Amino acid sequence: MKRALNPADIRAPFARYSHAVEVPAGARLVFASGQLGIGPDETVPATVEGQAELCFANIGVILAEAGMDFDDVVRIDAYVTRREDMAGYMAVRDRTVGEPPPASTLMIVSGFTRPEFLVEVEVVAARAD
Repeated sequence: MKRALNPADIRAPFARYSHAVEVPAGARLVFASGQLGIGPDETVPATVEGQAELCFANIGVILAEAGMDFDDVVRIDAYVTRREDMAGYMAVRDRTVGEPPPASTLMIVSGFTRPEFLVEVEVVAARAD
């Protein structure tokens, strides 16, 4: 259904993501708002890995509501507050995303609405029914 685009004429991706992902006409699309690392009971893990796990768990619930899963994700935008948290976030992302890996952008930002938040993740998913 989706097709990864990684042209040989440009540098290969730095990590497990695709430079672009092509989605066929007529596919259903889901745009998920940024998810923070907070549980339904309001707990916020102290580590970026724990927060990223919750971000992706929340996204998994959203995708399931639409009849989709992580294999349908075509784009991820993620934000971390500290450069040293990039690797921890990426480890969780790489365990979670499907094949081919989605297009992905990771940015370092100065902060979120609450100081304990370390990461936020949003996705776009597509499925041809």
